[in-house]
Amino acid sequence: MSAVRKQPDDYVIRLCGAPGELPAKAWNELLASQDLPTPFLRHEYLSALHESGSATVKSGWQPSFATLWRGDELHAACALYLKSHSYGEYVFDWAWANAYEQHGLSYYPKGLVAVPFTPVPGSRLLARDAASRRALVDILLALCRQNELSSLHLLFLSDDDVAACAHAGLMARHTVQFHWLAQGWAGFDDFLASLAQDKRKKIRQERRKVAEADVRFRALRGNAIREADWDFFYRCYDRTYREHGNPPYLKRDFFRRMARDLPQHWLLFVAQRGGRDIASSLIALSDDSASPAAAYGRYWGALERVDCLHFEACYYQPLQWCIENGVGRFEGGAQGEHKMARALMPVKTHSAHWLAHPSFAEAVERFLEREGQGIEHYLEHLEARSPFRQPGG
Repeated sequence: MSAVRKQPDDYVIRLCGAPGELPAKAWNELLASQDLPTPFLRHEYLSALHESGSATVKSGWQPSFATLWRGDELHAACALYLKSHSYGEYVFDWAWANAYEQHGLSYYPKGLVAVPFTPVPGSRLLARDAASRRALVDILLALCRQNELSSLHLLFLSDDDVAACAHAGLMARHTVQFHWLAQGWAGFDDFLASLAQDKRKKIRQERRKVAEADVRFRALRGNAIREADWDFFYRCYDRTYREHGNPPYLKRDFFRRMARDLPQHWLLFVAQRGGRDIASSLIALSDDSASPAAAYGRYWGALERVDCLHFEACYYQPLQWCIENGVGRFEGGAQGEHKMARALMPVKTHSAHWLAHPSFAEAVERFLEREGQGIEHYLEHLEARSPFRQPGG
């Protein structure tokens, strides 16, 4: 992808063909100053995706990271990929690609600003200020036009990102995720007491089934997760993906690099029965403090089947840990209306889109307007089904 070298406002543009070409310290410092930083955009995380072979040109993710400089100062940056497919994104545009193909047009390659395989909302357009962020969006659009890309997509954006994209006239799109927010509960029983009676009963029944199957859990964080634990986790993760007919996105070497470079950002729950490890779930943490601001449900897998084990490993164990460790938010990942029964509430997430072809852009804009109305009605429907006790309930 060719680069715009200099802009009238004196930004020098540099495109990097691999995360390793980025200045790690400057990138991470810029990320830390954003409105919604997450570990998934840290230099170490992005480098691990590339260097492990998980997100590369061969797998359809061609890095072309955009950076804006003034002298030796990094003013703005983003993880831009040229995509040859729409896998691993979680904001679906397959219908748009099919429509292009039916009209004899090429939808791929397209431009994508996102974290591969990671549907976690967070800052995507890293910038020192709003002006630099808007300049970055303008430059992304210029690069897409210059290289004749069909479209540009920015996924799971922060509020500051949304504002910059709206200023540039990009089309907004919304999806729904389910997040748990702490409310000062003293313990898991206190949390349960805040739920409606039927939800309390269901959770207690599900937890009882796991306990009666003689399954016990241990929680490991950071350097307490040994290489053997990571190996076991990967066996579970790999098994679960393949049972659904697909190889896993992430290579074993990716997690080896996470253990080396970002250990305190990971929490592993291991389920054991009869002296054997049988399942595991991996949780990411927003920071390496004793009480992280947020936890993110990421991956799980099992080697044996136990009724309700998935719910225990992926929701109840993490939520109990969050309560006991003062974590304010647990994000359950993409989709999953069933998560509301576990007190994860609906949250609107945001993306922004630009299509080069005027007629297709008009058609997509009309579609997004209708879809947006549907999302609002869906949210109203979900909010009316709150799992929490009503006054007097």
